[in-house]
Amino acid sequence: MACILKRKPVLAVSFIALCILLLAMRLVNDVTVPLLLNCFGQPKTKWIPLPHTLRQPLRTHYGYINVRTQEPLQLNCNHCAVVSNSGQMVGQKVGQEIDRASCIWRMNNAPTKGFEEDVGYMTMVRVVSHTSVPLLLKNPDYFFKEASTTIYVIWGPFRNMRKDGNGIVYNMLKKTVDAYPNAQIYVTTEKQMTHCDRVFKDETGKDRVQSGSYLSTGWFTFILAMDACYSIHVYGMINETYCKTEGYRKVPYHYYEQGKDECNEYLLHEHAPYGGHRFITEKKVFAKWAQKHRIVFTHPNWTLS
Repeated sequence: MACILKRKPVLAVSFIALCILLLAMRLVNDVTVPLLLNCFGQPKTKWIPLPHTLRQPLRTHYGYINVRTQEPLQLNCNHCAVVSNSGQMVGQKVGQEIDRASCIWRMNNAPTKGFEEDVGYMTMVRVVSHTSVPLLLKNPDYFFKEASTTIYVIWGPFRNMRKDGNGIVYNMLKKTVDAYPNAQIYVTTEKQMTHCDRVFKDETGKDRVQSGSYLSTGWFTFILAMDACYSIHVYGMINETYCKTEGYRKVPYHYYEQGKDECNEYLLHEHAPYGGHRFITEKKVFAKWAQKHRIVFTHPNWTLS
């Protein structure tokens, strides 16, 4: 009996020590704690990362140049939430979960106002196609004044992004930073664009230009996010077999627009002889990357072999 009584304080001290250890590891590393919880028989524990991006040293990304200062992008995130523009996001009610991430990434002109419950309201990085820049400029106060803390990364071909006065999109961006001095707008360098093409060829065996296709904004988002983020949670992106699955959920191409059907658009682009995005091909590559990097896909969930 005496041995049992002596053991209780020891167990209490051990439990407190373990709690302190888990808390310390959470502050240091977002991934360690979930793995430890699995060891204690709690594999379904919901993990919400701490938003402590500011404690991470900034990393320089030389493939992205600030339009105003001509300085390279400095960005380093811990846990990133990448939010798809897909209609899959409708009704998911994961907005609060998304906003708890260290960095929230969005694409093109996808809005948050009116959709906060499903997609959240915060945006820290927005990757934008050169073709979507005019869409942003339809509501410049919303994108560049109210969201002045957002980092914009614009990608596009050299003909539109050249700095000699003949780059139509670059000229738009120059006027934008003049009108909104606090706007953080970066353009993807020609060298980085070539790198993204080379990655596509290395991963698929196809030359992007010869195959008559254009890379998607999702592709450019992944390239940068894998370099800037310790871990990535992708919301609302379907995998390459989704549209062939019996009874799949039919949704709009974009959560903020009615009309186009997502799967119809994917199949149309995949088989277009020229000018299409190879969405399905890209999803196969993303699944491959997820096996090498800390990437998870939900809403819908992906099964990675």
